[in-house]
Amino acid sequence: MQEFTLEEVARYNGIDNEKVYVVYAGQVYDVSASEFWETGEHMGLHEAGTDLTESLDMEAPHEVDALDSFPVVGKIKE
Repeated sequence: MQEFTLEEVARYNGIDNEKVYVVYAGQVYDVSASEFWETGEHMGLHEAGTDLTESLDMEAPHEVDALDSFPVVGKIKE
């Protein structure tokens, strides 16, 4: 499995047709196929290329299993 730093994940921000990656609990997900991430941000609240662990755990109106339908493309380097 590919390992990423948070700086590397930040490059996958949906800008200029780049893929859209987000991090949750150390896993890197490719959410490019989601219509909710088309512009590189989700509902005006979350930006692509970032670690969403805290915000998903604290404030998301949906469960974390919403990420289950997206491929895990790597993990964060320890």
